[in-house]
Amino acid sequence: MALHPVVDAVTQRIIKRSKSSRTAYLAHLDAARMQGVQRGALSCTNLAHGFAAFPASDKLKLKEFKKPSVAIISSYNDMLSAHQPFESFPAIIKDAVRKADAVAQFAGGVPAMCDGVTQGQPGMELSLFSRDTIAMSTAVALSHNMFDSVLYLGVCDKIVPGLLIGALHFGHLPAVFVPAGPMTTGISNKEKARIRQLYAQGKATREELLENEAASYHGAGTCTFYGTANSNQMLMEIMGLHLPGAAFITPGTPLRDALTAAAAQRAVAISEQGNYTPVGQVVDEKCMVNGIIGLLATGGSTNHTLHLVAIARAAGIVIDWNDFNELSAVIPMLTRIYPNGDADVNHFHAAGGTGFVIRELLDAGLLHDDVTTILGKGLRAHCTEPFLDGEQVIWKPAPKTTGDDSVLRPASAPFSPDGGMVLVDGNLGRAVMKVSAVKIEHRVVEAPALTFDSQEDFMHAYKAGRLDRDFVAVLRFQGPRANGMPELHALTPALANLQDAGRKVALVTDGRMSGASGKVPAAIHVSPEILAGGPLGLVRDGDIIRLDAGTGTLEALVPAEVWAARSHATADLGSCQVGMGRELFAMFRSTISEAEQGAATFPLPSPIPSTLNVHEGADIGNTVPGSDEDFLIKNPK
Repeated sequence: MALHPVVDAVTQRIIKRSKSSRTAYLAHLDAARMQGVQRGALSCTNLAHGFAAFPASDKLKLKEFKKPSVAIISSYNDMLSAHQPFESFPAIIKDAVRKADAVAQFAGGVPAMCDGVTQGQPGMELSLFSRDTIAMSTAVALSHNMFDSVLYLGVCDKIVPGLLIGALHFGHLPAVFVPAGPMTTGISNKEKARIRQLYAQGKATREELLENEAASYHGAGTCTFYGTANSNQMLMEIMGLHLPGAAFITPGTPLRDALTAAAAQRAVAISEQGNYTPVGQVVDEKCMVNGIIGLLATGGSTNHTLHLVAIARAAGIVIDWNDFNELSAVIPMLTRIYPNGDADVNHFHAAGGTGFVIRELLDAGLLHDDVTTILGKGLRAHCTEPFLDGEQVIWKPAPKTTGDDSVLRPASAPFSPDGGMVLVDGNLGRAVMKVSAVKIEHRVVEAPALTFDSQEDFMHAYKAGRLDRDFVAVLRFQGPRANGMPELHALTPALANLQDAGRKVALVTDGRMSGASGKVPAAIHVSPEILAGGPLGLVRDGDIIRLDAGTGTLEALVPAEVWAARSHATADLGSCQVGMGRELFAMFRSTISEAEQGAATFPLPSPIPSTLNVHEGADIGNTVPGSDEDFLIKNPK
């Protein structure tokens, strides 16, 4: 089927918008690429250090400058359930790579923090910044220049985006992403949410709550709801960076281990010594559009309205929330996975999984097939699912019909005709709303504002009984410059209780929610944030706020002359800047971009200067080459 005209139009606009920075990025790739093995650029001393501890047979291959060396970058730690399975992966990978007549080396580890552990804690204020820290850690590991392709081991929240951003800064190297898989299904997500709401009402004890949580998060693997972690895994598949169907195979199973070995051998096959497929060419404008479409079609995490933008920037591609909004209007919702439904990702995988979704979208003209993936040309090769044949993985076509139409549906009979993510804007700025789990009757709220400067302030008011009314909670000073943009899920059970009691409630914030965002209407990531001059700082208690997902409205209904006369609210943010390591991340708070620009700390790629002609006293201007300001001056929308 012909490509949908909106998908084509958005893609062409992104290509045009990105021309300068994408050209500069590809020039960087060409400059970094080396014929033959990458370690051929090293001196004898360099190389001797690089293989000193290796077995003789591997050392011989590294000396010969013929066989590829595969780097392993891992987010392993054994505290986090999603990353604990990676402990055994390096041995599997090294063995599989040796069988492919190459060498694998563990190049380095990256930090991996869990938003589930840090939720509501000071450590959460490092979470968003950890993405760019992971990208930099990836760069440090690869800076030895020993490697011809890379295996990236990661699952959750900021880890996969950070790894991919780091990978794209070494975009001349082929990359294969290797997942660990979800834990087996525990108690139902519906029951988990019910106990949380009872606890917020004081009707369940802490012991009952902990037992509930432990029955949900109970073993190795990622959490089974469709939050940011599992959205990451879907994205790596639809962007062609995973082996097909690899995302949702549980850890500790023969198929999981066989897929890990197959991924390792694929990394050898796409190195310079094979069918050279650098990740910087895989991740192009069409690939990024496919990622956005996959996110929308499956009701994925709103965190990716930040992360996909930042990933794209790393590849010299400029996307914005208009692109998400226009695509969302024409991309059908094909899944119902918690929080948009009752099922978990294991149920989704059993019903047909990502291969089914990719095929349905391709057949409907809603994805680009003419892309390069780790399998070669064409996304249709990913419309499959893996099985074991002895000890080897084989792939069979994804099922033609869904195994459960309460979880997964074809594009011809979707759960809704749109992707459930909308852009709202007005005199309060621009924000993202995820409405796929919000009932129609709750998608418009017009009510007085109640302003809060922290989650704690809101919860004190809730527990004191002061919020039994219609209102819009305006949670201020939660942007990346203020406190690192922590997730705000402490509010969700309380707001859900008020909504269930018949109150008209909504949340408006320059802070962040995630894939666990639920049934309460929330305009999040308000951009620009208050510390960047955002108008959310002009809101006062009692102002009537109108939030309308249908018309895309985010307005304070305040007379223009009153609005113009106001000054921005202030807050003492000192407590957000010291303690739990937050002082180490001051540079991030001071340099980070707005949410719609990905909340990123790295500039767009700029041309490689042939000479540096700056003499003492020369005026080189106030615009940083490659900065957003420089790009927009040269390439206005």
